[in-house]
Amino acid sequence: MKKIHFILTLVFVLLLYACGTKKQKVNDSDFPSLANPFYGQKPPGSIPEIFAPRVVTTENGELNADFSPDLKEFYFRKYDEGLENDALVALQYKDNLWTETFVVPRGEISPDGQILYIGNEYREQTHSGWSEVKSLGAPFDSIPIMRLTASSKGTYYFDDVSSFAEKPPIVHIRYSRLIDGKHEKPRTLSVDTGTNLKFHPFIAPDESYIIFDSKLENGNADLYISFRQKDGSWGAAIKLGNKINTELSDVYGSVTSDGKYFFFTRTLSNGKKNTMWVDAGFIEALRPK
Repeated sequence: MKKIHFILTLVFVLLLYACGTKKQKVNDSDFPSLANPFYGQKPPGSIPEIFAPRVVTTENGELNADFSPDLKEFYFRKYDEGLENDALVALQYKDNLWTETFVVPRGEISPDGQILYIGNEYREQTHSGWSEVKSLGAPFDSIPIMRLTASSKGTYYFDDVSSFAEKPPIVHIRYSRLIDGKHEKPRTLSVDTGTNLKFHPFIAPDESYIIFDSKLENGNADLYISFRQKDGSWGAAIKLGNKINTELSDVYGSVTSDGKYFFFTRTLSNGKKNTMWVDAGFIEALRPK
């Protein structure tokens, strides 16, 4: 039987040399039993654990893990040695089993699961799959964006890397509210971490908190959270603690739609990136009383 990493590699090759979405059935006897969401794993506690060894977390690097709102699809960016590009892989839950893997356009899933945001572009969910790439339009089409996430109200939160090449480099988190069907001119989110570099924001669907990573110019990144105050302002940035943040970079945080689990990417000493998950109860523990 072919190993699952070979199946994924084949999918990546097909992606590079053909058009459209490619699918590959998972029928490998070595593939772990996927009898329920989260791959039948025992949920983690307050200590982060590697997510789905041999399925998601392999000898290759991963980044930007995210479940669909109904928890029936799991998306992650997969890096495969020897291929020029990474691709977003989805594992799909059907008939009470995780039954197949397929490559889909990379992106950040909207709270209703209907849009994949790809920087300053997006794709829409259709009956036949994801649509072609579309532009978010002005003024976003002129802003280089690494990660954009949206709230249930349609407010965009994103990192603006247009000044990253400056000395010193600057990366702001900006937001744009949806007002009368149109997005307003982006504003800068005022949250101080003591650095000029803030990346990869994840906004809670109700906009009650925002999680992002921040770093010094020549340092490693840590994950932070800021809570929205009663007056609508944002509270002081709070580090997520040494159970999540390590001496190396910890980035790309997100919370599942049920609010139970926090996912993030941890960098190891050998440079490999692991997908981690942990009980999200720490979020309420950090919320100022």
